[in-house]
Amino acid sequence: MSLDFTLDPRLAGDTLPVGDLPLCRLLLMRDSRYAWLVLVPRRGGMVEVADLDPDERAALWREVDTAGAALRTLAPCDKLNIGALGNIVRQLHVHVVARVEGDAAWPGPVWGHGAAEVYAAGEAERRVASIRTALGMS
Repeated sequence: MSLDFTLDPRLAGDTLPVGDLPLCRLLLMRDSRYAWLVLVPRRGGMVEVADLDPDERAALWREVDTAGAALRTLAPCDKLNIGALGNIVRQLHVHVVARVEGDAAWPGPVWGHGAAEVYAAGEAERRVASIRTALGMS
């Protein structure tokens, strides 16, 4: 791991930590409207997927796939959206969002659609625990 990895303050403020995968820090978005994970490679200075070396790029997509599969078991969906935009937060990160027809932003993107809705008391912690269990994290 890069010793200069620091999570972008905006990502830190918008998410709750789930845990660390071999390459990425896994986060839960603080928006109860969607089952929404964010993966951030724990490497300093990464902006684009292409900034990772080939083995790390492969690891990133394996971890995106693993997180998506776990998310789909916990939040069945019509479509799994995966995106690495980085227009506002430059630090390389990948969103994995379970979408359901008729959700708050359907069929458009979730980014910038209304204000995030906070989780009910204890619900975010339950969701984090469920994701950790689905991924076999202790």
